[in-house]
Amino acid sequence: MTAEPTPHSSVSALDLRQDVALLTAAVMDINSVSGKEKELADAVEAALAVIPQLTVVRDGDSIIARTELGKAERVILAGHLDTVPLPLTEGSKGTVPSTWESGVPGEGVLYGRGATDMKGGVAVQLALAATMFDDGAQPQRDVTFVFYDHEEVEAVKSGLGRLVRNHGHLLDGDFAILLEPTHGTVEGGCNGTSRFEATTVGEAAHSARAWMGSNAIHAAAPILARLAAYEPQTVNVDGLDYRESLNAVKINGGTAGNVIPDRCVVEINYRFAPDKSPDEAEAVVRNLLEGFEVVRIDAAAGARPGLNHPAAASFVAAVGAEPKPKYGWTDVARFSELGIPAVNFGPGDPLLAHKDNEHVDAEAIRECLRALRNWLQG
Repeated sequence: MTAEPTPHSSVSALDLRQDVALLTAAVMDINSVSGKEKELADAVEAALAVIPQLTVVRDGDSIIARTELGKAERVILAGHLDTVPLPLTEGSKGTVPSTWESGVPGEGVLYGRGATDMKGGVAVQLALAATMFDDGAQPQRDVTFVFYDHEEVEAVKSGLGRLVRNHGHLLDGDFAILLEPTHGTVEGGCNGTSRFEATTVGEAAHSARAWMGSNAIHAAAPILARLAAYEPQTVNVDGLDYRESLNAVKINGGTAGNVIPDRCVVEINYRFAPDKSPDEAEAVVRNLLEGFEVVRIDAAAGARPGLNHPAAASFVAAVGAEPKPKYGWTDVARFSELGIPAVNFGPGDPLLAHKDNEHVDAEAIRECLRALRNWLQG
């Protein structure tokens, strides 16, 4: 059963049955910088709506497509449609449309915005949706495909968060895979992240008579010294070692070149292991900066790896490589909040995400598709 597709004009056509590396290029060629995902969402919805085994639901520029096979388990395959803005550097390869380094489509390295983050993963999802019933085959588990907007911006705009609020019942599942780039290795869970502002207050004065005031920027020096001296922990959580980090990321103070500053704000980012809640992470920062005014301005919980779940364990075994921790925050944390164990697994080098030379190898995309298809079909 398939819901009627929303009528759109001039929808870009996506051939989901072409080679998955070529499909990646086609997906990349539809510019979908955050806030401008509509054209790609239209194309994805139109392509999925003609697959008879899928029920398709759209919410804004996010799409859920589900099988209803009555299987004992359900796996969620999720990926975001948006990218960070295009490079400003003239002549950059990491732009739109995509380019093949070899000059031959489908061979070698594919350059362009979203190559790793994460149009390769999206293409793998689409190819699976189109082909997993070929020749009478059936996946061993029911599958929910999730494509969502606004991942690369502030969390309040997240398309996945909106889907949870509006269609939470459609996101029920036993195990989730987020197709973020991982070099084809399973990365379990993710670190949490939080931001704080530590403020010092002084007294303004003319800089020619500095002794008449109190310099708030100078007063912030102990904050920086404590942060520089702090040794972040490496915490083992369910068999994976999560490396933490605690850093000053921004400092702001002063009003003019001839005025002693009366206020200084140091912004701090703490990436904490998933054994801690945001409140516990805040306690670490407050303890380190005791004596200073500290305000938490943002926080997102991490996610435990959940690799002891049978579906997760079987997936790790199918991939074959030793699982690793995810140091950055990803949307696996949203699935974890729903009680769904989740991992990151996708094609491409995560260190290339957002870079002006963002690229992915065609064979890495094909290998990701093979691994997921083999696991789903047993």
